[in-house]
Amino acid sequence: MTLLAGAHLGPYEIVGQIGTGGMGEVYRAHDTRLGRDVAIKVLSPHLAATSEVRARFEREARTISQLNHPHICTLHDIGHQDGTDYLVMELIEGETLAARLAKGALPTSEVLRLGAQIADALDRAHRAGVVHRDLKPGNVMLTKSGAKLMDFGLARVADIAGPTSGSGVTLAALTQSPTVSQPLTAEGTIVGTFQYMAPEQLEGREADARTDLWALGCVLYETATGKRAFEGKSQASLIAAIMGSEPAPLSQVAPMSPPGLDRLVRGCLAKDPDERLQTAHDVKLELQWIAEAGSQAGVPAPVAAWRRSRERLAWAIATVALVVAAGLGWVVLESRTQEPSAIRAIVDPPPEAQLSSYRANVAISPDGQTITFAASDTAGLPTLWVRPLGSDVAKQIPDTRNAWCPFWSPDGRYVAFYDTQEGKLKKVTLAGGSPTTICDASDARGGSWNRDEVILFAPASEGPLMRVASGGGEPVAVTALDSTRHESAHRFPCFLPDGEHFLFAALPAGPSGWDICVGSLRSREVKRILTAGSAPVYAEPGYLLFERDRRVMAQRFDPGRLKLVGDAVAIADAPERSGMDADPVASVSRKGSLALLRSVPPDTRLALLDRTGATRARYNLPPGPWSVLAASPDARRAVVVNGSDLWIVDLARSVPMRFAPTSAGAKSAVWSPGGDRVAYVSKHAGREEIYLAGLDGRAETVPTTEDPFKIVYDWSRDGRYVVLGVLSAATAWDLWLLPLEGDRKPVPYLQGSSPEWSARVSPDGRWLAYGCIETGRPEVYVQSFPRPGRKVRVSLDGGDSPMWAKGGQELLYSRGQTVMSVPVETGQEFRPGSPHRLFNLATGVTGLDVVADGERFLTSTATETRPRDIRIVLNWKALLKQ
Repeated sequence: MTLLAGAHLGPYEIVGQIGTGGMGEVYRAHDTRLGRDVAIKVLSPHLAATSEVRARFEREARTISQLNHPHICTLHDIGHQDGTDYLVMELIEGETLAARLAKGALPTSEVLRLGAQIADALDRAHRAGVVHRDLKPGNVMLTKSGAKLMDFGLARVADIAGPTSGSGVTLAALTQSPTVSQPLTAEGTIVGTFQYMAPEQLEGREADARTDLWALGCVLYETATGKRAFEGKSQASLIAAIMGSEPAPLSQVAPMSPPGLDRLVRGCLAKDPDERLQTAHDVKLELQWIAEAGSQAGVPAPVAAWRRSRERLAWAIATVALVVAAGLGWVVLESRTQEPSAIRAIVDPPPEAQLSSYRANVAISPDGQTITFAASDTAGLPTLWVRPLGSDVAKQIPDTRNAWCPFWSPDGRYVAFYDTQEGKLKKVTLAGGSPTTICDASDARGGSWNRDEVILFAPASEGPLMRVASGGGEPVAVTALDSTRHESAHRFPCFLPDGEHFLFAALPAGPSGWDICVGSLRSREVKRILTAGSAPVYAEPGYLLFERDRRVMAQRFDPGRLKLVGDAVAIADAPERSGMDADPVASVSRKGSLALLRSVPPDTRLALLDRTGATRARYNLPPGPWSVLAASPDARRAVVVNGSDLWIVDLARSVPMRFAPTSAGAKSAVWSPGGDRVAYVSKHAGREEIYLAGLDGRAETVPTTEDPFKIVYDWSRDGRYVVLGVLSAATAWDLWLLPLEGDRKPVPYLQGSSPEWSARVSPDGRWLAYGCIETGRPEVYVQSFPRPGRKVRVSLDGGDSPMWAKGGQELLYSRGQTVMSVPVETGQEFRPGSPHRLFNLATGVTGLDVVADGERFLTSTATETRPRDIRIVLNWKALLKQ
């Protein structure tokens, strides 16, 4: 039905016809109520033939009307009059992208700007559950304010009206936009729609958000080159091209396009939806990132190729120039030889963050231009940060709290990491967007990502290595523990260049360190190649880097024959060992850059503080990294740790006496109620065991669980229980009770989905306070003891390390550098009061315990604060000559 000028549809007066399309006719009209011009699309009768179609159309139109976005054409109204169904939409002045492309490709700046706007519009719709299904240049209007996306989601109604291609649109596809103010150039053919259809659409599968991203990749390619990504002389040849071929790289068709745009388009045009970029938000942020020209992504391909040809010398010269120009605090240690020298730099963490002691929490990108690291925020939770080496600013990656052990994808677009709160392995693109889950992983013990999109990882503190597709799936074991060698875990895998073989460390350690092995994705056979003090990393062009005797060693390695060559050479001091057994000593890029955590054990001083935080006494110990673990009940002695040994300090005379060895990961000890014995953890045969020792050092082993990692938290006042922390492969850190009467068989107290730690028994023995992350940050909770009951949360905005005082009528805990106090009632029920600040701790506190029933606090504090930083070495191979 053709409407004449002057006709009315409800309050809308027809002004004239704009055009026709697959869904019906489009008219310019005047809204007599609001005094504005609009576009009206009158639906073809066959689209509104049944009540079912009309009802579905109204539902979808109602959803689309809520997509209020500056780059989406607004749907104002829907109506029905005299058997005619119509849409009332925003009238847009301008031309379509298809019309503009008839004149040739767009400048790169316009491609990036318009592409980001279209991606932003898609992101808004996808979040509302709407998929466009027919994105193409003819459905993008170019206006003075930017791009406007047309016909959003409305193509879906057509799948009821006739045969479809599986994409949600009929084969008589829409070829004109409904809201233009001038006639459009109609494609008018099936081929015109197929040009932008994803492989899954052509196969008849349901379209989703990733289908729109394929179409967006086609649009970006066409705007950058002036040519369509896929061409064909016939419908069959076009479908064959989409299903089986790749478009020519942008660097060939449009040589001045940034390499980052080429990579982004290829990410959109992956044949498998699971391998494609997953969100429009990621595409938008990456386009914006490329437009900002903040990295190599903004450099045209010919320039990038020119730079690569002078890589080694140019890197050194450019880095030094960058240091001088930007004043980043880089320190050049040696650069006087004619051959490229090693250049060292120091990267400090952001002022509001603190680097963790775990060496595996630092990773350099494959191209050597960016580092990512985990650093704790003010609440004490690790978060991922990223910093280009050419910048003095590190940026926090959103939604990465509780992140550990990051590692890069081979192309440098993604960082994978462990979310230790949720027990997941995740990945996040540096272009922005929220992390996506790959699979379950209860703990963090390293990972590696090969060019075939296989991730190899250690998902628990015990067990073999697992493999999983980078897009997600069910993990499969690729190694088997060797029972004849009493192996408990395989950790920290590192792929070799062929992407099939990999290195890893086997636990437990022997007298000389951990067994370093080579495995294969195709076989369970394992080859042991050396013993080292850390897991190895492979470094081009054929070296292994590992720790030995507290030094970073480099040794030639033939990845083809899987054999070591020659002798190991020391190239640097190794970072301080952390509590994570076998974590690698460094991270290496393919371009010869090295990143490693740097920390210097501080000299500390023991002091006694009052409830205001003022110092009341100082204890003069010999220089060393002393750290307070526990004060004795009579406040006359303290157990402290220094290196790998426990010491007992006579506080009256400031005299330390070596007491017992301990293990790096379980520096913990507690006093018996009478102060005549100490319970502590030490390692034997690769497994941490609980020991009870008198002050003369004579110790007995107490049988506990088979789990290899444990911590002691408290000894109940009645002497009946020692409270333990046990690291389980299934549930992370759990709380256990070790009875000291009867058969001494340990029993679980709490085995929750979130880790529990730092448990303290109340003086009356009826309550247990502990820390737990179940709200996304550490908080303090209390339950009944020795059997758990109703859980009560004590802290309100973060808390850790609870301590009882005033006979159990006060609970103290730390919140960052603040000591908090909570009055409590411990009658039939536990009732906490409101937390308030007691005092702030000085920077550099390494240990804290309460004495004199809460009137004094024993602390260990670094005399000179030496925060951890990250050391970068460019052209690390030059260190071999030193």
